[in-house]
Amino acid sequence: MPTVWRVAGRAVEVKNLDKVFFPDSGITKGDLLAYYRAVAGFLLPHLRGRPLTLYQCPDGLEGGCFYRRKLPAHAPAWFPRVFFNPKSRTGRVPLILAEDEAQLVWLANQAAVEFHGWNARLPDLGRPDRLVLDLDPGEVGFERVVEAALLIRQELEARGLRAWAKTSGGRGLHLWVPLVPEKTHAEVRAWARAFAQALEARHGWIRVPKGRSHAGDGVQIDYAQNGYGRNTAAPYTVRARPGAPVSTPLAWEELERGGLSPEAFTLRTLPSRLATVGDPMAELLSHAYRLPPPRRPA
Repeated sequence: MPTVWRVAGRAVEVKNLDKVFFPDSGITKGDLLAYYRAVAGFLLPHLRGRPLTLYQCPDGLEGGCFYRRKLPAHAPAWFPRVFFNPKSRTGRVPLILAEDEAQLVWLANQAAVEFHGWNARLPDLGRPDRLVLDLDPGEVGFERVVEAALLIRQELEARGLRAWAKTSGGRGLHLWVPLVPEKTHAEVRAWARAFAQALEARHGWIRVPKGRSHAGDGVQIDYAQNGYGRNTAAPYTVRARPGAPVSTPLAWEELERGGLSPEAFTLRTLPSRLATVGDPMAELLSHAYRLPPPRRPA
């Protein structure tokens, strides 16, 4: 039977809270909703104003999952709506936004396990306000990814740019640079590509992906996530993988100390971590940088 929760002053109907979503760890849909309620104050600032793509698993991880970027027709009237005309369709479709805790919980009740946000924010979705560098480990260990992240941080700082880091929810890291929203997605993507190619030319083991394969003994920089309409796993989103890992912001000091295991950051551990260390990525939201002309690393 459905249950009604009072969330952010709204009545939100939730159901099937005992359904197991993560069979390996016994995590239920109710656990997922409770998690998103617990972290809403940290997650929502990173979502507001950004169209979202959801990864939904109505019957848990073993029941089949799919991506959704269109707001369901049965969404409550109190959901905000922004319309988008994708190249692959005729007519406009309403994109998904989550501006408050009630909307976040409603979407999680629709079996949204993962939340991915655009790299642009309203009112101008054509001008990204962040640059994304996705570090993929290929066949190397996480320690090598951390080494790459620290090196890339130095190269960005040499260009007057500051980056923030988070785990991907897998074995990689995401580096985000907040931008003044003045360039197009194509321009930001081109800058990221030139930057990655320069790093490859200088260091060798930091590489630009060739085709779809990310295998090999180096760390690869996926710059393509900077394209128009592309999106990236949000900070504090659960990932639909065994153990319910969470894409977790990290302080650079944590990476410098070493010894981190991305498997330690899960739905069960994040609320206590946030209560202790807060959000290492919160400061990103109050910064914005202009991209300099591309150049080779110094």
